[in-house]
Amino acid sequence: MKSIQKRGMPMADPIKNRKILLTYEDYLSMPNDRNRYEILGGELVVTPSPSFGHQKVSRNLEFVLFAYIKQHNLGEIIDAPMDVILDETTVVQPDIIFIAKDRYGIIKKRGIEGSPDLLIEILSPSSLRFDKISKMQIYAKYGVKWYWIVDPHGKTLEEYKLEEGFYNLQGL
Repeated sequence: MKSIQKRGMPMADPIKNRKILLTYEDYLSMPNDRNRYEILGGELVVTPSPSFGHQKVSRNLEFVLFAYIKQHNLGEIIDAPMDVILDETTVVQPDIIFIAKDRYGIIKKRGIEGSPDLLIEILSPSSLRFDKISKMQIYAKYGVKWYWIVDPHGKTLEEYKLEEGFYNLQGL
């Protein structure tokens, strides 16, 4: 791969002018340059590293969840960066991941292989569109039971539950 397209733009094959779908193997060759690389349906998405404020929100939320999950022996909570491999052309790095203890089998050497029980994304200006639209559709497609979207600026947490293949906002 000679060049990297930013913000989910599909790469084009210059010889045949066709879209090239990237795979997990392509993902492994991405540079270690402080950017966050994900492949959504074969298309590369590149976002900058999270800000200090973003990471602070992530840490605080993870600490609260970790204490509750440990106290009740519910499973594992993991923070980014951690690869969640939904298939060979869809690799994401959610901010926080929860896997129930009866589903530890999806924890593999190369990352989480399959759909976690809960994925949490913390919005940043560079990730807003992907987190609220693209990732929500992908997570529903792959059967992620719960999806939370945290907006640090609006000080909100939206909790979505997968029901019949679609996410429904909870708590209304």
